[in-house]
Amino acid sequence: MAHTYIANFTHYVFSTKDRENTIPPELKEKLWAYLLGIANNLRVKTLAVGGTANHIHMLLALPPTIPVAEAVRKLKANSSRWLGEQGIAFRWQEGYGAFSVSPSLLNVVQAYIRNQEEHHRKRSFEEEFRVLLEKSRVPYDAEKLFAA
Repeated sequence: MAHTYIANFTHYVFSTKDRENTIPPELKEKLWAYLLGIANNLRVKTLAVGGTANHIHMLLALPPTIPVAEAVRKLKANSSRWLGEQGIAFRWQEGYGAFSVSPSLLNVVQAYIRNQEEHHRKRSFEEEFRVLLEKSRVPYDAEKLFAA
């Protein structure tokens, strides 16, 4: 075959350092736009961005040339630097979640990501992340899950 064809849809989740509310409400939309710009520069297709003051969700389609770890590292590093330039003492937590998404569920995951504020009125980030791990059948050590 002369060309590469790939459908690699992944839901990414990462939190602020110690899950503190360090993303100011007035910068949230600008941060989402900045993350979209980083992804565009990487030639990564962004299908949704959202989150709260202590974490973000992104639904991305990575090209075959960029590994997951590299994409996340560049998204976190550049957005952290940008927030610092806005006068915010900011750091992302080490690590992240990356969960594959079936093409048939893209609309559901997009809606979920875009409604994070409403969703988190009922469930904490920690509860949400555990559910994502369990639904995706990712093994984890509950005692070490949110350790620094």
